[in-house]
Order: sequence, then C-alpha cells, then structure tokens
Amino acid sequence: MDVLEIKDLYARVEEKEILKGVNLTIRTGEVHAIMGPNGTGKSTLSSIIMGSPRYQVTSGDILLNGVSILDKPVDERARLGIFLAYQYPMEVPGVTNSDFIRQAMKSTSGKAPSLFTFVKEFDKATQQLKMPEDLAHRYLNEGFSGGEKKRNEILQMKMLKPKFGILDEIDSGLDVDALKIVGENVYDMVNDSFGCLLITHYQRLLDYIKPNFVHVMINGKVVKTGGKELITKIDNEGYDWVRRELGISIDTEEEKKTHAILGSCAHNPNTK
Repeated sequence: MDVLEIKDLYARVEEKEILKGVNLTIRTGEVHAIMGPNGTGKSTLSSIIMGSPRYQVTSGDILLNGVSILDKPVDERARLGIFLAYQYPMEVPGVTNSDFIRQAMKSTSGKAPSLFTFVKEFDKATQQLKMPEDLAHRYLNEGFSGGEKKRNEILQMKMLKPKFGILDEIDSGLDVDALKIVGENVYDMVNDSFGCLLITHYQRLLDYIKPNFVHVMINGKVVKTGGKELITKIDNEGYDWVRRELGISIDTEEEKKTHAILGSCAHNPNTK
C-alpha cells in the first residue's frame, strides 16, 4: 500500500493566499472526492501536488510514503507515480498519441515497452474507452472534441499505471455516454496499487466512481469529511448548510483559471 499525505499545506499565487491549511491522506485502493464552491482552491491543490512552479508553498508538506516530495520537479513526481489529468488538456501538434504515451512510459518506468506489448495494451485501452481506431496516429489532442480530450487523459493514465491519479474536473464537457465510459474505466483501475483523488462539482460522476471519502473544501481548507451522504446533501442543498453548520462564510470569488503549463515538462514528450 502506498500513501500520499498533504499535511497542513499553505500556498499562494503571487500575493493571494489560496490554500490555508489543507490536510488529507490518500491510500492506494481508495477514492477521495473533493467538492466545494468555485474559488476555494480545489484545482490549485491538484496543481501543487503535481508540482506546478506557478504556486508557492509557504508551509506544510506533501509526503509520498513518508518522504517529502516538495523539492521534486514535475517529471520526478510523475516517475514516483503521481498523475494529473488536466481540466483543460493541451493540444500538441506534430506529436502523435502513440509516440507521446510510449515515450512517457519509457520516462516513468526507465525502459520502453516492447512495440508488441505497447500496441496490444494501447488497442485494448482505446477499445475500453470507445475511442477512434486512428487515435494512435492523430496528433495529441489536436482537433479533438472536449470529450475526446478527457478520454485521452484517462487513456494515458491507464497506460502509465500510476500509484495515484488526480482527476481535476474530468467530468466537465462530457456527455452522458462519455461520462459513464470515463467513470467506469477509472473505477476499474482502483486496486491495492492505485488510488484516486477526484475533484468534481457534480454527483453524476460519483455514480460511476464511487468514493470511499467525500471532502468539502471551503476557503482553502478541507472543512468536512464524510461518505456518500454528503454527496446527496450537497446535490440537494448546495453549500449553505455547511456555512450554517460550521459558522463560516464562503468566499465565492471566482478562482483564477491558473491551469498553467507545469514548467518545461509540458513541452517534453518524456513526461506527462
């Protein structure tokens, strides 16, 4: 079993403090869902776990199996088994899907899979995700629909087999059929070697990716943790009941869309 711990994490971007003491422990075999109003730091948390240089961690720590990874760059965190599925996947003209994923597999594992093994696994994964047969030869996300881009993120995760997958609003832009396909493929991956941190606004995705824990994040910290009952209550009542119950105000200022390129790795086909 592997363990990812976020311990009393504070972080800022420019002069704005966004995370204000986040505590979270995720183990392989578990699904953790984070929900909360816009602007509360959910996407910021995912970017910081992955190592985005845009954000400054001012205190606290991120530990993988008891060892701090705060000083690790994005590519090294990927090699340690952390994967981030983007909310807004990039288009990379000139780089085919198959070349990108095979090179990423080589970079994270230290050796390239045999061509036969790669093609077999790639074809199986694309069929499971109901993606086009010509996917291998198309440029990475170029000309893809929103739903195809999201499924392509899950394809990469299935091929790379990380220890922890961080899914940042993977459901946005998906129609009902694609949502079911994505949800079932992610949930099928959950086992003793894989855990998932899922950021979402919508109950419908959690019908397919069933969480062990549901966390409510408000004003830069996790303020409440529970089970599936929280999903139903949020779906019915929003977040006002949390404010009333805990006596806190909710800052609903829109979070800046700072889904910045994670350093030079975004241009490096060796890394996710």
